Amino acid sequence: MKKARLLFWICIYSMFAMACSTEPEIPSGSNTNNEVSNENSNQEQNGENTNDDNPNNTEESMSNSTIKIEANGTTLTATLKDNVSTRALVNLLKEEPLTINMNDYAGMEKVGPIGTTLPQCNERLTTQPGDLILYLGQYFVIYYAPNTYPLTPLGKIDNTSGD
Repeated sequence: MKKARLLFWICIYSMFAMACSTEPEIPSGSNTNNEVSNENSNQEQNGENTNDDNPNNTEESMSNSTIKIEANGTTLTATLKDNVSTRALVNLLKEEPLTINMNDYAGMEKVGPIGTTLPQCNERLTTQPGDLILYLGQYFVIYYAPNTYPLTPLGKIDNTSGD
């Protein structure tokens, strides 16, 4: 009986793992290359120990972390939330800036793959213009219209007006 129960759970786990592993189809609409870099990388260059090697680090300085986003010749600054996903993103950006090829999706967001998987901490939220989201642990999303869905918030572009 234990073997049958174990086999049942392995089958269920396999079905969920396969169902969750497919990448969403992203239409090839308007295409933008965005570069994302860590605004606070100068801390490391100045010899300050930020102890961000651990994605579970909960230092207060994370709440003031910012990143720069360059899109079509415009540089935007975004303030990050403090969660395991943003700490992992900051650690990734310490290695080098990311260039993300982003496409318009559903008339509400720009989305593109980050090239790796980051930890997720999904919460049900309604997005606002300028919200930065991690989708499925693998996609960087910039919202410009509302969407209500379980998502991982990364931060928000500073000084967005919603226009």
